[in-house]
Amino acid sequence: MAKMTIHTEVWPYNSVFRISREARTSSSLIMVELSENGYTGRGECCPYPRYGETVESVVAQLEAARDRVENSITNNGLLEILPAGAARNALDCALLDLQSKQQKTSVASMLGLKPHFTGTTVETIVIDSPKVMKAEAEARSGFPLLKVKLDAEDIIARVKAVHGGAPNSKIIIDANEAWSLDILNSVEGELADLGVVLIEQPLKASEDACLEGYSGTIPLCADESTKSGADLTELRKRYEYLNIKLDKTGGLTAALADIKKAKQLDFKIMVGCMVGTSLAMAPAAHLAEFADFLDIDGPIFLKNDRENAMILAEGNYNFQASGLWGEG
Repeated sequence: MAKMTIHTEVWPYNSVFRISREARTSSSLIMVELSENGYTGRGECCPYPRYGETVESVVAQLEAARDRVENSITNNGLLEILPAGAARNALDCALLDLQSKQQKTSVASMLGLKPHFTGTTVETIVIDSPKVMKAEAEARSGFPLLKVKLDAEDIIARVKAVHGGAPNSKIIIDANEAWSLDILNSVEGELADLGVVLIEQPLKASEDACLEGYSGTIPLCADESTKSGADLTELRKRYEYLNIKLDKTGGLTAALADIKKAKQLDFKIMVGCMVGTSLAMAPAAHLAEFADFLDIDGPIFLKNDRENAMILAEGNYNFQASGLWGEG
């Protein structure tokens, strides 16, 4: 019989994380431990208000599932008792980590996945003045791929500034639902000339049906539109990419199933993250083999990170078999 322990944590940022709908200075995270026969597995999640979650609501979900979880539940069993979301993610990842230690083998081996310890990740530049965003880009001028957070203001000026600071970097724009179709159509052509290779969630999820008429050259990626059992067949008419996040899918187990469905519809995949610690990035990195873009830079915004944290440098990540998560 396993024992579940729930830890609520606040991780301060080293600067303001500003996107179109909010500005934050810390992440409220939940870390779940599952312990059995001397082994302990860990999983982390980030309750997200955009999806109707709070720390309190996620803790309540975890407590409601306690009896089932502590009595030998399986990963597939979690899919039956909890909806997609942060609570199930933390439990799924904790259970996988526990199983990895009990079986003395890696999660990658357990799931038949390729090694994931090193690779390239997007690095994010948040909304600020063009001057500040250019300086942030200059500091990352050798990075292969930058994600630029935008709202509906100063779009071209900000992207020009980033491109000027890092002219050899490819750029992904993330509007976090801040644009209209008119804005998208008016800026898309110029953005293509500034190294932009992908535009993520330009319109509100509730309004994205009009993207079926989009004819721009820059492909679009669905993020907020993918939550809560979205119809992937309909989304494929609007988007070429899906952003898969474990806090949305409800864990690595569900993410693998979602990616399989997406690939059958010829979606390309971005694997993304919330702003969390390396403990949340490690399970996401297990999806690297399926990702056209991997976005697991969340810890760069934190003042501190977990012990045995991954290394982020020059747009690359490195876990170096640290023992952080899922390594047996």
